[in-house]
Amino acid sequence: MPQADHITVVHGSMCLDVPRSIFKGSDCCIDLEAAEPFKRIVTSRYPWISDSAFQVILNKAQKEMLRVRDEETNGREYSRTLAKKGKTDDAIFHLKLRLELNPDDAKGWYELGELLFKKGDAKGGFDAFRKGDELMKK
Repeated sequence: MPQADHITVVHGSMCLDVPRSIFKGSDCCIDLEAAEPFKRIVTSRYPWISDSAFQVILNKAQKEMLRVRDEETNGREYSRTLAKKGKTDDAIFHLKLRLELNPDDAKGWYELGELLFKKGDAKGGFDAFRKGDELMKK
């Protein structure tokens, strides 16, 4: 379930709420400067946490942040990231999977249409746009 301002991760027997503000961009890159205050809090409460363990916590949180953002955008965010990396087929595949789970996502259908047009599938692109239009009218 998406949280408002944090991502919950488990490290060993600890459950930590990592601030979402630590992550930047569509790839959810870790902003080390923004992570520093969180690191101070964690190490003050758990002095045995090493720098390596803290990095593991941040990496787990980054993966969870990517998963949550994908869930919140019904796959659109991750699909955009794949497309930017030149992985259009993967982006289309991912977005189609998410649209199977949530077929009423008009924005998702529009984005699928754009991806299909980029790939050269004009008919598929028009069909996806049409589906998006139908959903927007509801």
